[in-house]
Amino acid sequence: MSYLQGIFLIFYAILVVGTVVTVLLENRQPTKAIAWILVLMFLPVIGLILYIFFGQNTRKERLISGKTIEEIASEALPFPEKPTDLVLPTQHERLIHQFITQSNAIPFEGNEVEIYTRGSDFILGLLKAIGEAHHHVHLITYIIEDDPLGRLVADALIDCVARGVEVRLIYDDVGCWRVPSAFFERLKHHGVEVCGFMPVRFPALTSRINYRNHRKICVVDGRVAFIGGMNLAMRYVKEWRDTHLRVSGRVVESIQHCFLTDWYFSLEDDEARQKMLENRELMLEYKPPAEERKEWNGVLAQLVTSSPVAEYPVLMQGYVRILLQARDYVYMETPYFLPTETILSAMRTAAQSGVDVRLMVPRHTDTYVVEKASRSYLMEVVESGVTIYFYEGSFNHSKLLVADDNICTCGSTNIDFRSFEHNFEANMFFYDKKVASQFKQIFFDDLTRCSRIEDYLQMQRQPFLHRLWESVLRLLSPLL
Repeated sequence: MSYLQGIFLIFYAILVVGTVVTVLLENRQPTKAIAWILVLMFLPVIGLILYIFFGQNTRKERLISGKTIEEIASEALPFPEKPTDLVLPTQHERLIHQFITQSNAIPFEGNEVEIYTRGSDFILGLLKAIGEAHHHVHLITYIIEDDPLGRLVADALIDCVARGVEVRLIYDDVGCWRVPSAFFERLKHHGVEVCGFMPVRFPALTSRINYRNHRKICVVDGRVAFIGGMNLAMRYVKEWRDTHLRVSGRVVESIQHCFLTDWYFSLEDDEARQKMLENRELMLEYKPPAEERKEWNGVLAQLVTSSPVAEYPVLMQGYVRILLQARDYVYMETPYFLPTETILSAMRTAAQSGVDVRLMVPRHTDTYVVEKASRSYLMEVVESGVTIYFYEGSFNHSKLLVADDNICTCGSTNIDFRSFEHNFEANMFFYDKKVASQFKQIFFDDLTRCSRIEDYLQMQRQPFLHRLWESVLRLLSPLL
């Protein structure tokens, strides 16, 4: 061994040991800490590079004067007013109060919802609403591709500006890292206000990939909103199966507040933020006439958001409560299944207590590593009594849950570490038998394209090295 090699090895060892100490001192969840220590110890050089780009626990509060997004929202942006005469359903009262306490998620009654299970229906509904806009269009998307559909939506937004409508667009900088800058420059040139969420220099190789805006919401004139799992790309129309919602009623006020908070956070300088705060009309745009409010009748709904800088993992804890308080069944669809130990334990507990817990996942995902890492989790919950279905054919990107014919949710949240702990997410919760029955029917309709895991038991008979590889990838699941 040469002298220089010896110096390099000593320096590298000191660097790895120091990194391991840093991981330990950050008091991360044990599974995450152990996963990173294993990566650092058993993947020389590569492990350290992975940690530098993906593992650093950067605190986003520093990006906005040491304050969390929730603190900014409470100080700068008025939260929706809580209804004083609202009667909550007894069986979900604690869950609703939990969401109110943890994320200021105000429940509203008298809402209407339309469910889209085909991308073409969603896009037509979105374009129709945008075409009828009179005052503003507020849009957040994780991905808007420079493809025929993305350009169609861009043209609709540009047409809005030409009609005098204010248009604001937030896109995630990592989700859109392949989209040429000319796409967004064209929008800006025609008057669309555009912000990239937490812009990065090297979006494919950065620790900020852990903190992305995964929400997909649109608010038109403060009166109608869209929320769900669909991004703005052709594959959601031609290839993938997904679920999205159109909602109207006072709950739109919560979606508007979610957008405005993200918009404030995405603005690049204090002057732009101060200008926004001075524009009180922007924050109070949702003021429907009193006679319009009287006509509302319908669904009790609650928008719940989560972020990596929030004090509590709100959506994960909500899923856990639903699983543990369910009496008859819980049906779930998710494109990625890399559950936290908390979710895994809740699913096993519910199934072993006699609740009919069913989980639908795609037979094949769009990410090889995630697909292989999830297999051991699937086999584990099956052993606990959870029924697993593989969606065949197209990729099912749907994210929904329905339980006991009286509660359901849909949004951007996957059942994985990234959604529950690393991303900015938004889900709509409905406490209504009619809407729950619609979600339940959607689940059963999807079952017609599924096979049960019993038909896929060759997984257990796969070669030793194959099963070992899946188990190794499972160790990385907290990092994926």
